[in-house]
Amino acid sequence: MTLVMTVLGIVVFVVGLLFSIAWHEAGHLAMGKLFGVRVPQYMVGFGKTLWSKKIGETEYGLKAVPAGGYCRLIGMFPPDEDGKLKAKSTSPWRTMIEEAREASYEEVVPGDETRLFYTRKPWQKFLIMLAGPTMNLILGVAILAGVWMTYGVMEPGTKVAVVTECVVPASEADRTCQPGDKPAPAKEAGLRVGDRIVAFNGVPVTSYDDLRPLIRESSGQATVVVERDGQRLTLTPTIAQNEMAKLDENGLAIDGEYVRTGFLGFSPLNEQHTLGVGGVVDELGFYMDKSIEGLMRIPEKVPALFGATFQGEEREKDSPVGMVGAARIGGEVMSADLPVESRLIFFVQLLAMVNIGLFLFNMLPLLPLDGGHMVGALWESLRRRVARLFRRPDPGPFDVAKLMPVAYAVAVVFIGFTVLVLIADVVNPVKVT
Repeated sequence: MTLVMTVLGIVVFVVGLLFSIAWHEAGHLAMGKLFGVRVPQYMVGFGKTLWSKKIGETEYGLKAVPAGGYCRLIGMFPPDEDGKLKAKSTSPWRTMIEEAREASYEEVVPGDETRLFYTRKPWQKFLIMLAGPTMNLILGVAILAGVWMTYGVMEPGTKVAVVTECVVPASEADRTCQPGDKPAPAKEAGLRVGDRIVAFNGVPVTSYDDLRPLIRESSGQATVVVERDGQRLTLTPTIAQNEMAKLDENGLAIDGEYVRTGFLGFSPLNEQHTLGVGGVVDELGFYMDKSIEGLMRIPEKVPALFGATFQGEEREKDSPVGMVGAARIGGEVMSADLPVESRLIFFVQLLAMVNIGLFLFNMLPLLPLDGGHMVGALWESLRRRVARLFRRPDPGPFDVAKLMPVAYAVAVVFIGFTVLVLIADVVNPVKVT
């Protein structure tokens, strides 16, 4: 049964991924058609066509390899300076440029002269390329907002889950209490599992985020009001000074950095609660910030990823994960001993994360990504504005095809990284806890 559920989880994830790709390409399709660009093909997947149907002037289809998709916009690149397509050159760089230019004209027919992508205004090109990533962002945000406002989020509350036995420095958190270790203040004061802390030193608290800084900033005897079995009790622990993890601006522990702060000695229980609009906005802001930070840190994680893949090193918990790894995680969660509701919620949130990841990745200002084409449109607009300002001739469309050697180099790097992540996800996957 576990195997069946794992396979089901992987299949569900793949279907969700295909939908996300189709949703992305639908943005390009709709915006392209809105601005009069002819779109001969809209395909999900690559390789052999499994199914297709022509509706109007566009062929819609599904291909065999579910590893992406495309929406073919004719005339992506302008002709060369003389207005013609040139024969392939002996120069490899020039060949790349002309092959890309030639491919963009393969399906151009008489009557398309005014329906080519490169003939659109810069702001129209920008919106056509922006539409795809934006569709992913909309889907991801809608899923997360819906989950957080209806099902809720799990966050540390003020209810006691564990009472610590003794005072142990954070750098030695894995060891057990030893003779000579001081008892934890919470233990000595009589704090119990299930108690809910409602006030600390006279300050009411409703969340762990309220409580933690009060504890850290205190020393000596404190007053702690708790609810136990429907009654309120006042405890008077003597707050110890202990080595604790240093926190960043978001309240998250910084690995390997410690400070001496007040220490009570308990772990809070994660509790579920729904968010309002303001809470959703704050949570989305935090999530986007961490996602961007994670994307920017990918290059520095490559050495550790290589070690985990080929040298038997431990895979870091925040190691980059590809679609195979994400599918595997989905399969593991589907087969886990969790309530059905929890598994479904995890799945829809995983789909949201994939869509936000697709948005951020495609917004990178690099060809052949959407962000690279958007930068080309912005540069074209700037050139034309400057020309008008100085009463110079219109420089015309920016020839993005000339950057194709750079695009191929970027693609090679992306493919190499994708293969590395793929192997890592197979031989040394990130474990779900």
